[in-house]
Amino acid sequence: MVALGRPEEQFEIVVIRTTGDIVQSRPLSEIGGKGLFTKELEEALLAGSIDLAVHSMKDMPAHLPDGLAIGAVLPREDVRDAFISFASKDLASLPKGAKLGSSSVRRTAQALRLRPDLVATPFRGNVETRLQKLKAGVADATFLAAAGLIRLGLQAHITALIDVDDMLPALAQGAIGIEIAKSSHIDEIVAMIDHVQSNVAVTCERAFMAALDGSWSTPIAGHATVKDGIITFNGEALTLDGKHVFKASRQGAVADAERLGRQAGEEVRSLGGSLLTL
Repeated sequence: MVALGRPEEQFEIVVIRTTGDIVQSRPLSEIGGKGLFTKELEEALLAGSIDLAVHSMKDMPAHLPDGLAIGAVLPREDVRDAFISFASKDLASLPKGAKLGSSSVRRTAQALRLRPDLVATPFRGNVETRLQKLKAGVADATFLAAAGLIRLGLQAHITALIDVDDMLPALAQGAIGIEIAKSSHIDEIVAMIDHVQSNVAVTCERAFMAALDGSWSTPIAGHATVKDGIITFNGEALTLDGKHVFKASRQGAVADAERLGRQAGEEVRSLGGSLLTL
């Protein structure tokens, strides 16, 4: 088997458990920022003990450590959120006061905006653990990224997919990125697997996040699409209770993707002011 033009035996997979993997008992917003799932991998990159790190791009902090860069973004999977429940067919059908299990401040705020009567319940763990908690009645419903369920072959558990017009996804949701050291000899090899459209969309979305200094304590969302050389972006930030939402949209040439995302973020920051937990 050949990978990136080289025999498979030339590649070694190094498994690294991050703080986000290890600490499962507390909400992510309480124990740190998005770096919870990247810090140990980035330290290994900078130390030269690994040549590249594979990340879910939605877990990446807005700003990378000096000396590191995203060398490639793979073709993006479904960006939508998946509603999962053994009791109701969709969010609207949940009974009044139902428990919504989620570790995401973004999903919680968006759901509360649509259903302020819901009771938010902390919900950590891997996909299998969360499904087990749902069956045990810890919560009446939850949301997970459709991309993760599809990649794990668990899409049969999806009760309903949420249209992006109803619930904007997490920034860079569904995208897998390859992080490398800027001085690395592997940049040209990694570039061979870069999916340009996915990379451009993710660049725009991450620029929006950077303009808002976004972390897991900030309910922000956004989605960029690329077609015929034009990028279209919609983004928003919400208050934690979902009572207020501030939105911005941009459209322009793909070459301006980063600038458009940044401008949209600056607009949302201006609209939200002191109401946003930035």
